[in-house]
Amino acid sequence: MRKEILKRCLFGMPIGLASSTVITILISVFVGDGAYHAVVPAFAQQMGGELNAVLLQAGLSMIYGAAWAGASVIWDAEKWSLLKMTLVHLLVTTLATFPIAYFARWMPHNATGVMLYIGIFVVIYIGVWLGQYGAMKKRIQAMNAKLQN
Repeated sequence: MRKEILKRCLFGMPIGLASSTVITILISVFVGDGAYHAVVPAFAQQMGGELNAVLLQAGLSMIYGAAWAGASVIWDAEKWSLLKMTLVHLLVTTLATFPIAYFARWMPHNATGVMLYIGIFVVIYIGVWLGQYGAMKKRIQAMNAKLQN
């Protein structure tokens, strides 16, 4: 199990980095001022410069990706109910990623920013859950089909 978690975490790291890079590109396009916005200006100031902030954000993005990928083993716990898997996965991903998002200033440090982050997180999480639910449903249907044959 630990080997599988490590394997998935290592797989998730570059995905986290790539995702954050794509997000910064999209943000820069939508800002529309012709500049590339690699990090939040307040984060660059907090880190003593843009390069420091970009390097730290890259590391944090890899941890973010690793956390989500590593937590995916929870969905393989066949003896757990879907509710238990969902709650444990939500808890693990929230505890791993919320502090990163807060520290990297991916959300404003006020109640509105935290609520917006949580709202986006929940929407993404619902998508992940629906995907896992569909995959489980397919597995159950395949098992039932084998039993009938």
